[in-house]
Amino acid sequence: MSRALPKYNKRRVTFIGGAAAVALSGTVIAGFALAGEGSKSDGTSARTLASPGTITCPDVRSKLPAVPASAKAEVDRNLTLLNTQLQEANKRLVDTVGQGGPNFVQNAILGPLKDKRVATVNRIATAIGRTAAKPQGLDSLATCALNAAGTNAGGGAAGKPQAGGNAGNAGNAGNAGNAGNAGNAGNAAAGTITCPDVRSKLPAVPASAKAEVDRNLTLLDTQLREANTRLVNTVGQGGPNFVQNAILGPLKDKRVATVNRIATAIGRTAAKPQGLDSLAACTLTK
Repeated sequence: MSRALPKYNKRRVTFIGGAAAVALSGTVIAGFALAGEGSKSDGTSARTLASPGTITCPDVRSKLPAVPASAKAEVDRNLTLLNTQLQEANKRLVDTVGQGGPNFVQNAILGPLKDKRVATVNRIATAIGRTAAKPQGLDSLATCALNAAGTNAGGGAAGKPQAGGNAGNAGNAGNAGNAGNAGNAGNAAAGTITCPDVRSKLPAVPASAKAEVDRNLTLLDTQLREANTRLVNTVGQGGPNFVQNAILGPLKDKRVATVNRIATAIGRTAAKPQGLDSLAACTLTK
């Protein structure tokens, strides 16, 4: 009996040691699992820090004079449109986090939003001006600002990429393949934007409006040149709707605002030309 007991104890000790090893292994495995959970949580936090921020715009409604009853429906419709434009811009801000370069938000979101708002507040002013004093200076309310919680260029503080950003625009490395397209054959692949001629569609311009009309006709030419330059400079960027959303759409909004100013200038001392808006849309010719 005295010899059997140590044998029994030996087995028991072996069993206990094995259990301890299993328990220890379980602890190590659990430790790895927790480490994995921690890294996942860190990634979520990093993505939160890379939040694109929020676009805010000056309030137009509070800056309007008394709105005549005859203009109320049109004014309300355009005030609602201002809200829609802001919502769409904020959605685009979120959907495009990490895209483009350091000026992407200004060029592709804030700039086009301003152009849309200029056209919209001009319509509001025109609607009121038909039966009351036309409000002046509403254009100054068109510019919006980005209250940034992060950046949309994929870069964090001290040039470090934010998680969920573009890792220093490393995602654009996919566009490096476009460099092999023989320099895009001299950028011929970009095509050319053409716009309807406004000057030839104008009635006789009163002498009192000539300077303002000429200034805005020159601006139309400048807008077209800038759009064609942007077309060449952004070859290979964005998705299939990039040109329409980031170049042609904003160009149309700018032209709407400009031809409206031309019509208003002529209309001060002569019959205001109608339908100039139909000349605002431009096309891309490949």
